[in-house]
Amino acid sequence: MQPLVTVITPAYNRAGFICEAVESVLNQSYGNIEYIVVDDGSSDGTFEILQEYEAAGKLTLLTHENHSNRGQSAALNVGLRAANGSYIAILDSDDLLHPEKVSRQVEFLENNTEVGMVYGQAMAISEDGRELFPIPGDEHVEPGDPNRLLLDCYMALPGGAMVRKSVYDQVGFFEEGFRASQDHDMVVRIAEAAPFAFMKGTVFYYRKHGASISNLGLERRWQTGFEILRRAAARYPYRRSTIRKRRALLYFRIGQVYWQQKRYSTAIVHLLKAGLGDPVRSMSVVFGAEKAH
Repeated sequence: MQPLVTVITPAYNRAGFICEAVESVLNQSYGNIEYIVVDDGSSDGTFEILQEYEAAGKLTLLTHENHSNRGQSAALNVGLRAANGSYIAILDSDDLLHPEKVSRQVEFLENNTEVGMVYGQAMAISEDGRELFPIPGDEHVEPGDPNRLLLDCYMALPGGAMVRKSVYDQVGFFEEGFRASQDHDMVVRIAEAAPFAFMKGTVFYYRKHGASISNLGLERRWQTGFEILRRAAARYPYRRSTIRKRRALLYFRIGQVYWQQKRYSTAIVHLLKAGLGDPVRSMSVVFGAEKAH
């Protein structure tokens, strides 16, 4: 028997993309998939589309009480509580799985029993599905060090990863108090708890489109990053240099947002804090030798 894999999709107002996302799960080459979609209070027809798939027996559709909107973390937690699979994969409602994603990652985890999470490459695509570039690049090598993952946030938990259900049981649920960066928080917690590995090759398609995060959303994301960092430092023996450099990077990122918002004095204060926290990297970014992640 193939081990059962649960795929979870949190969905909110994605009527234009949800069918492609769902079909990419239904068209997996792997034969033993439990597909759970959690609608997070959609009002644009997404919920009705999903009801048709459920009526056809193609997925399990769940919602919050009163069909309320509670955010992605809460939707994912509904799916995790209902999951029966030995392995868990998450797909955002505007992205697509590669047809071999589940098969390849189950095979890897079955053959590497010490690994708690495996991830592959995303292929960024345009709104109309045109391939753009891989994430991470083909040269990427996974060092397996939680310090590196906390510092640079170089992988995406949704879409790219598959995680053992036993690891989620150990680390707990997504933080529902976060309305941004909950995926980074979770992947860091997973990396602290279990070995993780990279397998080269596209496993999902990450769609870049006009509904990208606004400046307000970016501000919320980087502010949340400070709380994620605080919790991580209290939870795991990260190197002091990792904490200092991650804090500096967060100051840099939120300083960029404030500059775009024309809040120049606030931006300068944050950019100066970034420079003081990690002067070498700050100069590399300023002179174009490195990009801040």
